[in-house]
Amino acid sequence: MTGMTAGPRHLPLSKLITQAAARLRDGGVVAFPTETVYGLGADAGNPEAVRRVFEIKGRPADHPLIVHLAEAAHADAWAAEVPETARLLMARFWPGPLTLVLPARDEVPREVTGGQDSVALRAPSHPLALSLLRALAGVSGHPVGLAAPSANRFGQVSPTEAWHVRASFGGQVDQVLDGGRCRYGMESTIVSLLGERPRVLRPGALPMSALREVLGEDGIELSAGASLAPRVPGTLAAHYAPVTPLEIHAAADLGHRAETLLARGLRVAVLRRNRSMRGKPALPPLPEFLLPAPPAAYARGLYARLRELDRFAFDRLLVEAPPDEEIWWAVNDRLSRAAASARHLERS
Repeated sequence: MTGMTAGPRHLPLSKLITQAAARLRDGGVVAFPTETVYGLGADAGNPEAVRRVFEIKGRPADHPLIVHLAEAAHADAWAAEVPETARLLMARFWPGPLTLVLPARDEVPREVTGGQDSVALRAPSHPLALSLLRALAGVSGHPVGLAAPSANRFGQVSPTEAWHVRASFGGQVDQVLDGGRCRYGMESTIVSLLGERPRVLRPGALPMSALREVLGEDGIELSAGASLAPRVPGTLAAHYAPVTPLEIHAAADLGHRAETLLARGLRVAVLRRNRSMRGKPALPPLPEFLLPAPPAAYARGLYARLRELDRFAFDRLLVEAPPDEEIWWAVNDRLSRAAASARHLERS
């Protein structure tokens, strides 16, 4: 198919959604907003279309995708078994930023699952995403799913606005639906229901406290990491990386590290939380950028700010380490993976 990134701007939104659903039905790839980040979607029941998502994104074939559904009732079309715990979590958090990993039905294309026998499912809460899913179900005549990773080059910063998608892919994507800035700006929380107890495989926009309200204090395991089975999106050691090498340091260490890098002739910038630095060591004169101090607002703006800073072509970005608290778990996870390239530079 020929690349069209947005379609005629004068078309009403309903027409753009109908157009996008038709393109998906015909094997196209459409970027669409969710409440977390923008997704790069294809009909999950069409292996050829799903392979095109991998090709456009540059994603390894064994890295699974999340199947986005219009409603919880459609999970049975993809999962071989939906335990009562899954039903409970769906009733409480769907539509919303929670992905559940369940045993896959035999007919689910293994292109979607990365060759595994499990499938990751979620129902997004963004109204445009839900309208697109319902429109696709209408043209298909049966429950459908959109297999959709984040709409960026593999391993790079996730997009939270439509222009981020266009900047990454240009005309490679058949259509980009613009739903404005994403509400959370952070990917979904991924929970596996394959074992005896639910396990968090990736922290995300849904906090642990919300999961504990439903499952109890001891009802869920915390075991996020790249080496765990099953494989899930966004858990490689190096991921979510901006172009600018990024380092994380405690506020008290930022000044010394900046001076060391400046002495090497590097162009350095600092990204920190917007709060008082009273009583902390002064920084050398260099560009400073801010994110909001509260964790939800910080997460919402993080990816957009990292993209913005890439445009300045700094040699190094020093990020003030957020608090080591559970409410910051998802942010700290993303920053740690984003910093992997800088750690490699320092070792080389």
